[in-house]
Amino acid sequence: MPNILDIRRRIRSVVNTRQITKAMKVVSAAKLRRAQDRTLAARPYAQMLTNVLKSLVARAEIYDPETGEPKHPLLAQRPENNILLIVVTGDKGLAGAFSANVTKAASRFLESKAGKNVDVEAIGRKGRDFLRRRYPAAAVRTRSLAETEESLETQGEPGERAAAVQITGEHVGVLGKLEFAQARTLAENVIERYCREQIDSVYIVFNEFKSVIAQRLIVEQILPIEQIGEPAIRLAEEMTEEERKKAKEAAISAGVGMRGESPADKVAETFGTAQVDYIYEQPPEELFRSLLPKYVAIQIFRALLESVAAEHAARMTAMDSATSNATDMIDSLTLVMNRARQAKITKEIIEIVSGAAAM
Repeated sequence: MPNILDIRRRIRSVVNTRQITKAMKVVSAAKLRRAQDRTLAARPYAQMLTNVLKSLVARAEIYDPETGEPKHPLLAQRPENNILLIVVTGDKGLAGAFSANVTKAASRFLESKAGKNVDVEAIGRKGRDFLRRRYPAAAVRTRSLAETEESLETQGEPGERAAAVQITGEHVGVLGKLEFAQARTLAENVIERYCREQIDSVYIVFNEFKSVIAQRLIVEQILPIEQIGEPAIRLAEEMTEEERKKAKEAAISAGVGMRGESPADKVAETFGTAQVDYIYEQPPEELFRSLLPKYVAIQIFRALLESVAAEHAARMTAMDSATSNATDMIDSLTLVMNRARQAKITKEIIEIVSGAAAM
């Protein structure tokens, strides 16, 4: 039978742990609300930009009528010999299997592309550490988002590869204070490499966030652009029913809304589908050419925003489960302590009675 004093110490330790997990759940819930609001606020702009491009496609010749080749380099499709994979994970732990699921999906993708050259851009400390242990860095020093913008003009031809799969960029600490300028810088670097034919396709693996109970892990093709407004999903993993249930319980207990869209989304969807003819100041071809890189940047920015929101949702759910487990452990330890105390009292009574009977 364990010592009562040891059990009491353990109960106090679990109580302190429960206070920490409960506080972390509240913090994650507050951050999730802000991240959710940012994600929802960015969707109307992305939807409007998509619809403008759809409208321009109907008014501009984006393919050469003689050769059938696309006029914009971001639409050009080439055999996949050199691939760029952007892996978006979290910078911190205590979020359940959030980052582990992303790295597993990235590993499966890399296995499916065996025999091809793959450059990896790691966003987030967890993914960076996972990839560092398995793949070498490129011969050229890896860049951060802050250094990428400075190297755009001086970037030359790629040197000798370190391996078939190599890390070409590490971006740590950017998700805590995410700004569109950071996504734009990364998009400009990706577009530059694609236009120079250093890479033939670009994929991004991240957690898509629709709402607290509607998330999925996806691998999406960013370049080449196959069809505007239609995500090119190459791999998707939905939440299980048990994960949905836990996320819903955590959201309800934390007071987090489970909305998935804002009224502005529906307004943005009507643009480009209305039976009217829009007049543009610039020629449609020129406008299409200048907006297409912005479309790539907003796709990357959307992925980063949704990954941040999904990470906070995962951490909130994990801390809610940890708090519940701590409560169950306290109840179990209290029961053990009461039984040990009762056994001790019973033993003392038996000793007193036995001593009195012996006299």
